[in-house]
Parts: sequence; C-alpha cells; structure tokens
Amino acid sequence: MIPLLLQKSDAPLKVLCLGSHSDDIEIACGGSILRLLSEHQQIDITWIVFSSNDEREQEARKSAELFLRQAHRKEVIIEHFRDGFFPFDGTKIKDFFESFKHLSPDLIFSHSRKDAHQDHRALAELTWNTFRNHLILEYEIPKYDGDLGQPNFFVPLHESIYKQKVSFLMQAFQTQRSKRWFEEQTFLALMRLRGMECNAPSGYAEGFYSRKVVI
Repeated sequence: MIPLLLQKSDAPLKVLCLGSHSDDIEIACGGSILRLLSEHQQIDITWIVFSSNDEREQEARKSAELFLRQAHRKEVIIEHFRDGFFPFDGTKIKDFFESFKHLSPDLIFSHSRKDAHQDHRALAELTWNTFRNHLILEYEIPKYDGDLGQPNFFVPLHESIYKQKVSFLMQAFQTQRSKRWFEEQTFLALMRLRGMECNAPSGYAEGFYSRKVVI
C-alpha cells in the first residue's frame, strides 16, 4: 500500500471534525486524531458537535479536552439541533455550515454518505456541499443498523493510541455505558478488523471512505 503523507510546513495543519452527536467523532476517528497530534507539533482543530442536551454536552466537552490536549489551537463548538431531525432542520444546519467556509481546513472528518442514521447522512451531504475542494474522510460508526461497508482509506494505530482512544471513550461518556454496544470490545473489534484489512503493524486501524484524493 502507498502511504499518504500530509504536507509538513511551517503553517499549522488545520483539521475540522464534524459529528452529529456527542460521541460520534471519538468513536469513529478518535484514534486518527490522537495519531495526528502525536506526529504534528502544530495542529489547529475545530471540533463541532451538532446535537447535544445539557448532560451530553458536558460529556462532549470532557471528551474533547481529553482528545485534544496536545492541540496547538482548538475550538470546541457544541450545538443543540434536535436529535433525529437533521433532514427536517436542513435550512438551519446549512446556514450554520456556511459560517465555517472561511476555515478552509486541510483535512475534514465527517460522517459517511451511506450511514443508516438520517442525521449522519444529512451531515455528510452538507459537508460535501460546503467544502468542495478539500480532503474529506468519511468515517464509520458501528450500530444496530449493520451499515458497515468496505473502507478504502486506513489509518494504522499504535497500541498506545488505540488503547488511549478506548480509555478516553469510557471515561467521558458515562451516560452511554448502559447501552449494550457501548463497550471496549465493540471499539477494539472494529479497529482490529480494519487493522487486519490494511495489514497494520499493530493489527489495529481506523477505516474511512474517501471519494477524492489529489496527490
């Protein structure tokens, strides 16, 4: 496999992370974010959660603090769009997206356009509508719907990173611990599968869907 090396320069690497709900970013690409932060001294991260109630907002902010401790600059934005109604609130969410066009990030993490959750699909579509000339990696989230596919972009993770990701998830999202799927083995199993598929040295990786990559 041919590795893609993000350009290193004097300017900070600008990363935009978009998640519909409080734990989406961390579950799907938390390991990749931790790896980027370990390899790049200057990273500016904008971290946006679109739907959260008061209790889950506290968890989202705690989690972002854990994952982004090494960021050169970080901006964490928590919105309160209604959970499950993104397609019907499209105008308001589209207006919100437009306010971030000026960021022009080097890398964007967002939902997959084939995700079974309606909020996730709406966010994926708006990501591509708003950022039309950017590197976008669509991430995956395990769920009851069984919508996992075949990623074509992989980020291998060192043992210390994938273990840290899972630890941060379990620390931050106490309200989700009662859900049968929200457990360490779920997150490790998916990363192990993707690690096998890309022959990661550690055996663990995160998988993404990339529509366009220009080298």
